[in-house]
Amino acid sequence: MSETGKWDFWIDRGGTFTDVVARDPTDRIHVNKLLSEDPEHYEDAPLAGIRRLMGIEPGGAIPAERIRTIKMGTTVATNALLERRGAPVCLVVTKGFADLLEIAYQDRPDIFALQIVKPSQITAETIEINE
Repeated sequence: MSETGKWDFWIDRGGTFTDVVARDPTDRIHVNKLLSEDPEHYEDAPLAGIRRLMGIEPGGAIPAERIRTIKMGTTVATNALLERRGAPVCLVVTKGFADLLEIAYQDRPDIFALQIVKPSQITAETIEINE
């Protein structure tokens, strides 16, 4: 028996499918796979997955007191960054670290190259702040 007596959810919302993995209050693991977009059946795939696994009717209230954790990741945002799609991104960083992403790991495919070609930055703007 889970020491909390509550549900834990781990969710990956992808471009096509959303995977919801859950541990119920008796420590059993459940898995649910839904279409990420299915407006005829639900507005939000992660919430629909949580409702299905908890036995709550579509659109019904999800009782927060029965949930210990919800951890969610998304390949949609990662892919948008990698493919340079979507809105421009601004990095807000501690003063003195504006070049953090540009410096990165200092990896060099050809250490003796005279003309270094750097990848384009994923941020449109960087703002430094005093902390």
